[in-house]
Amino acid sequence: MLKKLSFAQKCGSFLLIFLLAIAYLQPYFYPMDEAFQNFNKILQKPTAVYWLGTDHFGRDMFARLASAIRLSFSLVVMSVGCSLFFGLLCGILAGYLGGLVDRVFSFISDVIMALPGLLFILLFAAIAPGSFWSLYLGISLVMWVEFFRMIRAISRTLASSIEIQSSRLMGMGLWYCFKRHFFPKLAPVILTLSAFSAGNAVLALATLGFVNVGLRPPTPELGLMMTELFPYYHEAPWIFLQPIAVVFLLVLSFQLISGRVK
Repeated sequence: MLKKLSFAQKCGSFLLIFLLAIAYLQPYFYPMDEAFQNFNKILQKPTAVYWLGTDHFGRDMFARLASAIRLSFSLVVMSVGCSLFFGLLCGILAGYLGGLVDRVFSFISDVIMALPGLLFILLFAAIAPGSFWSLYLGISLVMWVEFFRMIRAISRTLASSIEIQSSRLMGMGLWYCFKRHFFPKLAPVILTLSAFSAGNAVLALATLGFVNVGLRPPTPELGLMMTELFPYYHEAPWIFLQPIAVVFLLVLSFQLISGRVK
């Protein structure tokens, strides 16, 4: 599989693996508590003790960034996984069966698309402020539309192809057609769309945190950290830029991975 990836996709994969390795191994090689406050060490520059310095409460920035990456990645995996599963299921059913099934799922997607994606997520965040699950549900529903529309369009074309018509005449069911015909054609599209949606999910979570709609302090979340550190960008610009850099690297890795499979 690795040989089929382009150079940009390999770079994105290595960058993402590097960030995740730092985030998930941090408790072992850098056992600092991300919530511990030390008011004698406020806005410290990077040192041998505090590798990336401390924030306005004296909390270790390296530990907080690692925790924020774990949080963002967890949301990405859950949201993209859920959206992909239901988008794939509904898209193939709509394209393969057509008729009433297609009209019902298309109507649901049109209802969701009636509101801008970020505004739709904001509505769910307002229902349960500070809840991880409200963000997860809102982001998943918005991304489901993207998966559904793309997979439905491809499935409708494939459903009328000679190969699938032959399989249906031979009495083969939907599961056989999915394994034999649909999935091989959909796999490259799924990879690209999943990586692209993952980058959008990271941006959506960071945006909600930045406008104080997402998770609540003292949760280490990248957008929330930007908001908290913004008043101190004159005193400690190196601290304020760190969560911005992490968001940039996370989104960049997913954007690179979403490149075309050769």
